[in-house]
Formats: sequence, C-alpha cells, structure tokens
Amino acid sequence: MQYREFSEDLDFEVSALGFGAMRLPTTDEEAFSPNISEQEAIDMIRHAIDEGVNYIDTAWPYHDGKSEKLVGKALQDGYRDEVKLATKFSWPWMEDELGMDMETKEDYDAYLNRQLDRLDTDRIDFYLLHALDKESWEFYREGDFFEWLEEAQADGRLNHIGFSFHDDLGTFKAIVNGYSWDFCQIMYNYLDQDFQAGREGLEYAADQGLGVVIMEPLRGGQLATQLPSGVQKLFDGAKVERDTVDWALSWLWNQPEVSVVLSGMSTMDQVKQNLSIADRSGVGELTEDELRMIERARRKYGDLLAVGCTGCNYCMPCPNGVNITRVFKLYNKAEIYDEYEKHKKRVLRHGPR
Repeated sequence: MQYREFSEDLDFEVSALGFGAMRLPTTDEEAFSPNISEQEAIDMIRHAIDEGVNYIDTAWPYHDGKSEKLVGKALQDGYRDEVKLATKFSWPWMEDELGMDMETKEDYDAYLNRQLDRLDTDRIDFYLLHALDKESWEFYREGDFFEWLEEAQADGRLNHIGFSFHDDLGTFKAIVNGYSWDFCQIMYNYLDQDFQAGREGLEYAADQGLGVVIMEPLRGGQLATQLPSGVQKLFDGAKVERDTVDWALSWLWNQPEVSVVLSGMSTMDQVKQNLSIADRSGVGELTEDELRMIERARRKYGDLLAVGCTGCNYCMPCPNGVNITRVFKLYNKAEIYDEYEKHKKRVLRHGPR
C-alpha cells in the first residue's frame, strides 16, 4: 500500500485507498439496500485493512441506517486500532429518525453518543458535517453547533473536524473560509473536474492546508464498466495497458492535492482490484500523453451524458415515490447507447424503484 501525507497540519500518513461503506454488498443485490450481506462485508473491510488500508468512512444514513453498525462489527477483534474512522453528522436526514429537532447541544450529544454506540467505539477520528450546501451551512452557522463540536473534541469523543460537500464552487470556498477545518470531502473524478467543488476547489482547499478526501472516484461505477465505445477506444489505444478502473483511480492519485480516495466497493474482487491499483499509485505516475488522452476521453464522455447524475442517492427518497437515481441512469444509458425504446419500456414495465 502507498501512503500519502493527509495534510500539512496533521501528522498522519493515510493509505492512498480508503474504504467507503456506502455501497456494501447486499443479499438482495440492490444498491444502498439495508439488507447488507454481513459476513461478506466484514471480510471485505478486514481484508482491506490487512492489506494496509487505514481510513474507513461511513455515515448513519448509509444502507438505511445499517452501515455504521456493520462497520462497528468489522472493526472488532483489534481492527479498530488499525484505522482512522470517519463518520458524519447527518442533518437534516436524521431529525425524523431520532424524533428530535437537532437544534440544541443536548440533541447533538444524543446523536453523537448513539453513533459511538453503533460503531462500538469511544471516539471518531474524522467527523464530517454531511453534504454541506448553502442551506445546511446557514443552519450550522446560526446556532451553537461549532461550540458543541469543540467541546466534543475537548472531551475526546471527536478528533478532527471536516465536511463533505454538494453545491457550487463559490459555496465551497465560502465554507472552507468559514471555519478552521482539518479536512473536507468532495466528489471528484476525471469526468467531473468542473462540477461542484471540482479541480479548482481541490486546489483551493489544499492551499488552505486542508486534507482532501475524494468520493465518487468512479462516478458510481460509470467510469468502471460499459464505457461508451468511443471513450473505450481511446483507452484501448493507450501505449500502457490499464483497465478503466485503473485509469480513473490513477488519474486521481497522480495529483498531489488528493489525500485519500474513497472507493465504495461492493465485492471482494473490487477490493482486490482497487488494492492492486493503489499499491502502484503515486504523484506524477501518468505521462503527459496519458493525461491528454484522459482529457480527450472526458470530453467525449461528457458530450454524451444527458444528466450529470453520479448515483450517490442523496436526492432520495423522493416524496412522490420516484427512484430518481434509477430513472437518470436509464436516461443516460438511452442517450449514450441510443437505446431509448429499450430503456423507456423498462421504466414503464417495472416502474421507478
């Protein structure tokens, strides 16, 4: 495993690959399902740690509330001491779940203490404000939330404070400047260089001394399998033979501003593949010709997409019962592969789900 400096201010060498517990294997084979294939998921997480992964990321809402509990089980038997554990304060998703308004220090304490219990630990190493945008940023700024965060740090329940992000670049910079963060987490891949925080946000955060955690490196799997034929031909014509996952991950690890890349792995084969790529990762590993080829692939792929959906599922649940992620996925497939009738029939026959 290759290791990287997490940030200028934190004395921590983080594994190039982090394990994201958002897309764990499920018994019904439905992504994000609460029916996690428990032993399979535990085996995957422990294998990754045995091979050098030292950063595990989860959140209460993942897998309909089951991810944190699963991670807590996986980190028993001594594995907790081998890793840095990251989870999130997931306002406003958890208000109904917990039956509280999440507006007072007592509410925040109750939430955090339940997370510690679910994770079977006494501390969270990296704690994130989940999916910050303009609205949620204003919520946190108006109350005494940051005062509470610092109290939780002082009593040892929390170590480092950061945020994950889904909004525009201007909002991202305002949030970076709005608090003395230790790190941030952004959606970033070779296709989405100008989306949300993007490359400019990555560089801006790193310049401010923040560690930068990357999520959606494969765009919910879209950069891993079934690439459009024109995009695949570009990769197939490269002088160095790499599969599509290798190209996408190596492009990220080529950049010095990237601290750790989270991969939401769903099978043991994916874990082993990602570990192998991480083992040979590094800054400056790609040639200028290879970087130009990836840029050509990005432009060709971007021209084909109808909807910029990564499959993160943050738009769910829909109040009207529509599976928005699935509909967008089918729409993009129809556009990319010119299969409108095929995918329209799938939506009409099975309905959004």
